[in-house]
Formats: sequence, C-alpha cells, structure tokens
Amino acid sequence: MSGLRTPPQTPPDAVRRWMDDGTARFLAAVDALPDAEFAAATALPGWSRAHLVAHVHFNAEALLRLLHWARTGERTPMYGSAGQRGAEIEEGAARSPSRLRELVHASARELAGGVDGLPDEAWDNEVVTAQGRTVPAREVLWMRTREVAVHTVDLDVGTGFADLPEDLNTALVADAARKHSTAGSEAAALAAWLTGRAAKAPRLGPWL
Repeated sequence: MSGLRTPPQTPPDAVRRWMDDGTARFLAAVDALPDAEFAAATALPGWSRAHLVAHVHFNAEALLRLLHWARTGERTPMYGSAGQRGAEIEEGAARSPSRLRELVHASARELAGGVDGLPDEAWDNEVVTAQGRTVPAREVLWMRTREVAVHTVDLDVGTGFADLPEDLNTALVADAARKHSTAGSEAAALAAWLTGRAAKAPRLGPWL
C-alpha cells in the first residue's frame, strides 16, 4: 500500500492496538485456511493467497529494517532495490502453506518485539518508506495496521470491513480519501460523491 499516512489525531497507543489486533486477526485467518486453498486467486491482480501471505511476511521484515534505522541511525531501507519486493513475494509464494504459516507468525513476533524495543525518543527519528516518503518512525505502526487489516479482507475467508473496528474503518476511509484526492482528476469526483452530490462512486485508481 502506498502513499498513505497515519490519520491525524489518532493516538499512538490506538494505532498500536489496531496493529496488534489486526495482526492476530490476520494470523488466525491464515491458520484456518486449508492448505489446498493457498493457491486460490484473490482480488489482487496476479496474486494468490500464498502471494498475499508471503507479502505480509516480507512486509514485517521490511518494517523491521525501518525500526533498525530509527534505533541506530544506520540507513536500512525497506528494500535494497526496486525489484526486491516483487522477487521476495514470488519466491515466498512458492513455499509450502506450512512454511508460509511459520514465516508469517515468526516475522509478526519479531516486528512486535522491534516495536516494543524502540526507545521512546527514537519514534520521532525520520526514516524513508519504499515510496520515498520521509516520515517519523511512528508511521511504521500505521503502515503495518493497514497491511494486516486490509489483507485479512483480501484473503476472502469470511472477514469483511464490517468486521473491523469502526474507528479503524474511519481511519482507513480518511486515509484512502486523502490518497485519492492527490491524484488529480480523482479529487473532484470523490468530493462530489462523498458530499452526496453524485449518485455513484467514482472509478478510482488502484490502492495497492
């Protein structure tokens, strides 16, 4: 997910709660998924459920690199090259369902430990996202929240947005609207629809 930012006025402890709860929800969905269904397609073009699980695993590792950057000052980007993200996902998607479960659980634990271990003063240290945005390290909490929340829905195993906390959905709406409102002609169409001046939602560009 690209170009999105923590909704204003959201306390950090609330974002951490969303992250932890969303991670638990995602992992439970993965654990309940039969092995044979990892190969099923998702709504994300070209991605199976295995691709999705691999992506969430490698996302945790990438965010850990940002936390290392914030803690030590050593520049450790999320990805070493433009192609690393895609290559990792493709490689990960070829692994067995049991191995994918192990990996996504392990990286989630490591990320939680990295969050717990970051000194209070380091949360204001700046890091750079994969999209080139310079942000304070606290943005990592929201970046991970988005991943686990939306991708739990993408797994298509019975969890929808209506099953997410209302305050989290409110934050996701605000964030998505902010992203699309910077996309030139989309802003006017989105404003017309959200204010009730247009009967149909506009056709928007991709989120992912």
